[in-house]
Amino acid sequence: QVQLVESGGGEVQIGGSVRLSCAASGGISKWGMGWFQTAPGKDREFVAAISWNGADTYYADSVKGRFTVSRDDGKNMVYLQMDNLKYEDAGVYYCAVKLRTGADHTMKSRYYWWGQGTQVTVSS
Repeated sequence: QVQLVESGGGEVQIGGSVRLSCAASGGISKWGMGWFQTAPGKDREFVAAISWNGADTYYADSVKGRFTVSRDDGKNMVYLQMDNLKYEDAGVYYCAVKLRTGADHTMKSRYYWWGQGTQVTVSS
């Protein structure tokens, strides 16, 4: 088990960019990692994921072409670069660990050890 801490959120203008970071307390090189969003009044939803070796990335349709997930296992870090932000991107963003391969990357039940989240607000 590792502890995850998200950071980098803040208030961003429409069309702007922000990079979120997820810092792990230990090594994460064996596991896939995911990012999820909880928008105001809504359930936590899948945003992006990256495979254990960084070879594959996955995105929700709503963020394809705008967000980029990456990882640096030497630093025990995962990132979410968010570009061309829209109002619907606002919410609390969480990272988590996917312990098994070959499963649906969008399923919350496949992820563990959720961080506390970082808030992203979008203004005009």
